[in-house]
Amino acid sequence: MRVGVLSDIHANRVALRAVLDDMPPVDAVVCAGDVVGYNPWPADCIDALRERSVPTIMGNHDRAVATGTGFGGNGMADAGAHYARVELDESQLEWLRDLPAERRCFEGRLKLVHGHPEDPNRYTYPALFSPALLDEEDVLVMGHTHVQAHESYDEGVVMNPGSVGQPRDGDPRAAYAVVDLDSLTVDQRRVEYDIERVVEAVAEAGLPEGTGTRLRKGR
Repeated sequence: MRVGVLSDIHANRVALRAVLDDMPPVDAVVCAGDVVGYNPWPADCIDALRERSVPTIMGNHDRAVATGTGFGGNGMADAGAHYARVELDESQLEWLRDLPAERRCFEGRLKLVHGHPEDPNRYTYPALFSPALLDEEDVLVMGHTHVQAHESYDEGVVMNPGSVGQPRDGDPRAAYAVVDLDSLTVDQRRVEYDIERVVEAVAEAGLPEGTGTRLRKGR
């Protein structure tokens, strides 16, 4: 069984469309959170996942939008959350509110968390990957860091598909992955998208300039 794995879309419709167009044939798609935040298309990105019935968990930006909380001085994050709360209709906000903190999919073989199995807000960078993160699942999927990586152990696979909409690993291309649950192999994938279109849309929406310009360097 092959599963497309997304995370940290961050309301970047252009990147999400590029990823979905690039994705090879898969049996299912899952998302490790942060569908919204930062960029100017929160409604489109939510609708794209809802239309495809993509199992999704709640990221910290999703939670901020759903609950009306902020980020304590992070101007770009706060601006993106406020923008999303204004743009989303009640059904889209309700969808965000109903997202769980974690999911077990495919008879428990794959587990989705956003930051860390014990704390959805904890950044778990690749240097912190270990088999100790695994429980009964074969594949643990984490997001939050926007850094694409995976490690294979005797106990299973720990992976981060990277960020669809705001990579931070020095590669500006949209990131995602495909995992084979039978062979426990991971295909880390990157795809070009029209970053300048996003930069323009960020400016048109009145969002902070840096939200768009940082995409050019993947930082």
